Amino acid sequence: MTTAPAFDWGALMRMAFGRLGLEPDRFWKLTPAELRMLLGEGAGLPAMTRDGLTALMAAFPDDKEEG
Repeated sequence: MTTAPAFDWGALMRMAFGRLGLEPDRFWKLTPAELRMLLGEGAGLPAMTRDGLTALMAAFPDDKEEG
């Protein structure tokens, strides 16, 4: 099993809430791709890798079906 590098949630939320002025509920509804587009390239965030996404999915599984 590959261990993904730690994700700096604090820095990401500071940028989202401060720089972008997002409300928490709006922030949590964004996909990583949408957030990256809002922050722009060169925002200082590493690109999401397949291993990183797999680790996030394992750490935060969807417990309920939508629909």
